[in-house]
Amino acid sequence: MMRRTVRSGSFWLCLILNLLLNLEWSIPAIAALVLHYWLGISIWWFIGGLGLWLLRVLAGMWLMGWAAACSREKPPQRENKNPYSAKTEDYLKRK
Repeated sequence: MMRRTVRSGSFWLCLILNLLLNLEWSIPAIAALVLHYWLGISIWWFIGGLGLWLLRVLAGMWLMGWAAACSREKPPQRENKNPYSAKTEDYLKRK
């Protein structure tokens, strides 16, 4: 069984690590910056590309955080309907 850690990284540390790990998603923005200096297209294409990259990383972080929060909930206790297993009451009566 895996032990859960008590501490976790801060939001900014996780964001920086995720930005570094998802660096390939910034290639369209970098291409737009190169085209801005080479062909003179608007700088807003570069800013929009970086904004979309940042939004994609933040959405992924939110999704993983939501999934982790949902996995912490324990399922409710269900009644044992197996007729061949020892019931708690039967086990306590035998002693």
